[in-house]
Amino acid sequence: MTSHTLKPPAALGPSMLSPARSLQLAAAGMSLIAVCYGLARFAYGLFVPAFRGSFALDASTTGMIASGSYVAYCAGILGATLVTPRWGGRRTAVLAGVLATLGTALIALAPGVGVLIVGVMLAGTSTGVASPPLAHAITRHVRPESRSRLQTMVNAGTGLGVLVSGPVALLTGEHWRVAWWVFAAVTALVTVWVAVTVPSGRRRAAEGVPAGRRSSAWDRRPPVGAVHLILAAAVVGGSSAAVWTFGPDLLTTDGHHGQAFATVAWIILGACGLLGAATGDATQRFGPGAVWASSLVALSVTTAALSAAPQNPVVALLAHGVFGGVYIVLTGVLLLRGTEVFQCQPARGVGLAFLFLAVGQAGAAPLLGILADRAGLPAAFWAASGIAILGVLVPAGGQAPSRSAGVRGSTTG
Repeated sequence: MTSHTLKPPAALGPSMLSPARSLQLAAAGMSLIAVCYGLARFAYGLFVPAFRGSFALDASTTGMIASGSYVAYCAGILGATLVTPRWGGRRTAVLAGVLATLGTALIALAPGVGVLIVGVMLAGTSTGVASPPLAHAITRHVRPESRSRLQTMVNAGTGLGVLVSGPVALLTGEHWRVAWWVFAAVTALVTVWVAVTVPSGRRRAAEGVPAGRRSSAWDRRPPVGAVHLILAAAVVGGSSAAVWTFGPDLLTTDGHHGQAFATVAWIILGACGLLGAATGDATQRFGPGAVWASSLVALSVTTAALSAAPQNPVVALLAHGVFGGVYIVLTGVLLLRGTEVFQCQPARGVGLAFLFLAVGQAGAAPLLGILADRAGLPAAFWAASGIAILGVLVPAGGQAPSRSAGVRGSTTG
């Protein structure tokens, strides 16, 4: 296409997938998010007690390692946002799977802290690489009326991965290296599935890009709403870092629960995260602003509850479940808002949102670790709860996506 005007994806004709193929794409994409986020990245928090025992780590060091993972995530998402339009969805998504496989394998064989850090950072990079190509593929190849639902279905893969990591940790017990080898094997299989399922979808020269906007990979003048999107994403990152990094540690130390109980709480977190697949439908019914505000309040309350009563098993399990659900809902709102703000380049909008989500986590994790060392883990959770409440003031919701919203956000860049 050489026209200077934006064209809706319907104009791409044969590139639109059938409903069955669209579901296959969403299933493969959800699985890639599951292994990259739930296994390669967030499973680190589940195994922090084991890592601390094996490598003699304190809370500050574990927080710094988690921060390194988030920094690697930032680098990955920047790279993926830039190369996805040129490489296409398939090649970039496969790269994410390869990085996740290498990262989890390195963690499994780590003889010392140095190799552990390299593995954690490779795994974190994979997470950043995974999201933009999947948003790109769905926007280009799925019919407009199904996009919001499938985008948030893929995003809920984090909960699926967390759900899977828990039973593996329970079955392997103290043999945490076995668990990470299992993660590496599952990730490799998903990577093969992605390679045969995700369409290539590389952008042809000047396709869908107006005249005067082809010389730069990043717009010099950000669209309206970009600043609010950035602030909202950073708030979610900062307020969620305590649970993702120190949740199991809080339950086993201040809560005086066994590792098995902490793992069960992690499984519940992941299972409830699957409810985030309904984010697209929820924003259609209640509006993204209401979903955003209510989810942040719930995130704040559950984080505070964990801080106040980690020894209470009912509170601990319920709080982890609510956290899992509202975290995926919040990231789903950010994903949809990113595609709305960057209507012509949705992969860029998703990349920006998830980049600053990781920036918030990278900044908060080491600070919360330092606070935990000085004042105890509950203090770190109280701080994270306060960040979530402040986030209610950020108007991240935007307008409810319409059934035809995908047409406006059709061309990727």
